[in-house]
Amino acid sequence: MPEPRSRKDAARNREAVLAAADALFARRESPEDVTMAEVAAAAGVGKGTLFRAFGDRAGLLRALYEARLEPVREAVEAGPPPLGPATPPRERVPALLDAVLCFKLDNRRLALALEEGGGDSPYRAEHYERWHRMLRAVLERIPGLADSDFTAHALLAATRADLVEHLAGEERVPRERMRAQLAEFTARVLACGPAER
Repeated sequence: MPEPRSRKDAARNREAVLAAADALFARRESPEDVTMAEVAAAAGVGKGTLFRAFGDRAGLLRALYEARLEPVREAVEAGPPPLGPATPPRERVPALLDAVLCFKLDNRRLALALEEGGGDSPYRAEHYERWHRMLRAVLERIPGLADSDFTAHALLAATRADLVEHLAGEERVPRERMRAQLAEFTARVLACGPAER
C-alpha cells in the first residue's frame, strides 16, 4: 500500500517542481539566475527530492521543456492539418518549422538555456533529434529533393534558440516578420526539388 502513495507523492512533487521552475524562469531575465535551491524552495520540496527527480539542472530544464512541448508534439504526431501527418509534405514542412519557431519564441529563455546548457552538442539533444528525424521523414516524401538529412539540419538551424533570441531580443524583429522570413526561406529551399504532381 505505501508504494502507490509514494508514487503519487513523487508525481505531485514533480508537478510542483515543474510549476515552480516554470514561474521562476518566466520572471527572471536570464535562466542562469535561477538556482536549484530556489526551485526546491518555491516547490516546497527538499533539494534532495529535486535532484532525485531530475538529476541536475540540465535534467530539470529538459523536463520543463518537454512538458511545454507536449501539446505541439501531439499536434504534429496526430493532429489535423497543417501540422498533422495527413498534410502534403510541401505544406507540412513549413508548418512544422513554424511550430518550432513559435514554440521557441514563446519559450525563449528556456529554449536558450537548454540549447546552451551542458557540454554536449545541441545536435545530440533528444528534442533536437526528434525534430530532425520528423522533418527528415517529411522531406524524404518530396520527390527530387536532394539530401533530406542535411536539408533538415539546415532548416532547423533557422530556428536555433540563439538565433531566435538574437533576432527577437536584440534586433527586435517582430514575431510575424520572423515567421514570414522563415516561411520564405523554407519555400526557397523546397523549390530546389521538382513540384509534386
